[in-house]
Amino acid sequence: MVRARQQLVTVVPVTLGIIVLLLYLNFRRFSEVFIIMGTLPLALTGGFWLLYLLGYNLSVAVGVGFIALAGVAVEIGVIMLVYLNQALQRSTQQAGREPGRADIRQAVIDGALLRVRPVMMTVSTIVAGLLPIMLGSGTGSEVMRRIAAPMVGGMISATLLTLVVIPAVFLLWKQRSVSN
Repeated sequence: MVRARQQLVTVVPVTLGIIVLLLYLNFRRFSEVFIIMGTLPLALTGGFWLLYLLGYNLSVAVGVGFIALAGVAVEIGVIMLVYLNQALQRSTQQAGREPGRADIRQAVIDGALLRVRPVMMTVSTIVAGLLPIMLGSGTGSEVMRRIAAPMVGGMISATLLTLVVIPAVFLLWKQRSVSN
């Protein structure tokens, strides 16, 4: 356990560093990378809550589950930011001018509404796929439950994060740069 904990102390920061690098290569702006990385702890909160409710301790398997959850939460957040940016670009092109606060707000609403169904489908597919692992019994089920638990709990908070927090932070960030 001590050896595994030492490896996790190395693997988790390296994983987060790779996520930051890939996000920067995708968006080419640190502001959007910070939006996703700043909201990532909220996505992980649901995993910690479910671990607490199930009485699981932190272990290597739980660490693997959190790494997988971080990847999925970032992926869903990236998709949301891409759609928000596309909606804002469409709004700017249609108006033929720099967008105002009302234009940004409407673009964020339009972009976020386009992602509700895909996000809910992604979350429900992940949860439906992991519930049999969490409820199953048999060889290896103890380890697999501890990998699946952070993902199931975290997908609930990641859904709130993606559908509510990221659009709100994006709106505040974009409106801050507009005068009207």
